[in-house]
Amino acid sequence: MESAAPSPLQRIDQALFDIVAAGAAGSPRRRLNHNFHAPTDRVQRFLNVLQPGTYVRPHRHRRETPGAGFECFLVLQGEVGLLLLDGAGRVLGRERISARGPLYGIELAEGVIHTLVALSTDAVLMEIKQGPYEPSADKDFLSGFPLEGTEAAALQEQAWRALFDDRRVAGGP
Repeated sequence: MESAAPSPLQRIDQALFDIVAAGAAGSPRRRLNHNFHAPTDRVQRFLNVLQPGTYVRPHRHRRETPGAGFECFLVLQGEVGLLLLDGAGRVLGRERISARGPLYGIELAEGVIHTLVALSTDAVLMEIKQGPYEPSADKDFLSGFPLEGTEAAALQEQAWRALFDDRRVAGGP
């Protein structure tokens, strides 16, 4: 959901969450952004609303300026799982980020391979990262993972979401 030219006041409220969540629910990707920034802005600020079933292909961010490939997530509504992976695609760690806490957000350093999993309907994240946005250079995708929109991607997303099943988490990795 592209925003028009920046307004002097942009409200981040439940009405906005509901509008973007409805768009995400109706999207084949099961997610939708609402940008507060213009594409050429040096800082990207946006809401990313995720629905269960969305598949975020594992990736990392790199920029020409060292350290500028960071990414910051803050969950404003619902819950999201963050998976950290190595270069072979093995899960190294997982974090449950929730608007209810105790972990509300995470900042990832440049080059950290990760993916996100929606653990609730209408999960709303505020994301901040270095701009300007260049679609062809924004993400370095990890090879060996399915493309979005495929049956293999849907199966992969289900397997990742299962890693956050409370019974499994209580018993270990």
